[in-house]
Amino acid sequence: MNKNPVITCVGEVLWDALPGGIYLGGAPLNVCLNLNRLGAEARMVSRVGEDRLGSEAKDRIERGGLDSDFIQVDKEHETGFVKVQLNSDGDPEYVIMQPVAWDFINLQQKKIVELLENSWAVVYGTLAHRQNHGLRNLSELSCLKVLDMNLRAPHFEKDTVLELVKGADILKMNMDELELLKSWYSISGSTEKALREIAARCSCLTICVTRGGDGAVMLHKRQWFEHGGYPVTVMDAVGAGDAFLAALLYGLSVDRNQEELLPLANAAGAYVASQSGANPEYSISDLDSVIEGKLLLQ
Repeated sequence: MNKNPVITCVGEVLWDALPGGIYLGGAPLNVCLNLNRLGAEARMVSRVGEDRLGSEAKDRIERGGLDSDFIQVDKEHETGFVKVQLNSDGDPEYVIMQPVAWDFINLQQKKIVELLENSWAVVYGTLAHRQNHGLRNLSELSCLKVLDMNLRAPHFEKDTVLELVKGADILKMNMDELELLKSWYSISGSTEKALREIAARCSCLTICVTRGGDGAVMLHKRQWFEHGGYPVTVMDAVGAGDAFLAALLYGLSVDRNQEELLPLANAAGAYVASQSGANPEYSISDLDSVIEGKLLLQ
């Protein structure tokens, strides 16, 4: 492993229209911003429109400490936009515009090819694959492939998702996504049994399932881990899963003890859920304070 391994995130950059305002987001960008916040060497590959929202997105990405050199500008399609409504539990429901600039990310640019070839890990989801078949080549990279399922109906197809799962080294999903995957694979039984069977079929190194307020479980190198999470008063859950994944990858990249990975990831998810918007400011010391019980989130 390199001293400062590069983690590249590929996919959607968009604006979330929440009841409280408009926020820059997109799951891969949220993961990338959180990785940078934690001290990782993170890069973002995406595409925005040649419009005001695209220009503002690039400015905010740079202000967030990320390099925007790998954010392409599309002259024909608008910057991504999503209408988000929160249900009674504070969980987000999405209306995702289509087609938009990130549907046309081009991975063939020389500098992006070089970036991907020199990355320790590449993070991507299912949403950016809804019509961009050129992204399928990500599964052929020699680095760690990290798939955040992040299913958003009707923007996914069974065959595409199963292809992406098969090519992943690290797989992250929520309980609803696990149930869907179990039905597709005709798997029954406990969560642990299901994850072990999925790992055997797909050769995944790590599979993690988030359980909202009940924390998360993880199968990592054939070992089983559970963590119940932290008590939190939810402001909104937008971006909590992205922060969770970023902290998990950060922990892996710096060789944190395996027993520390889920507590760290759950602390990040809980902290972001306690704040408004997908990308609140925090530091690794804040997460350590949550873990140690010095920072309460309710």
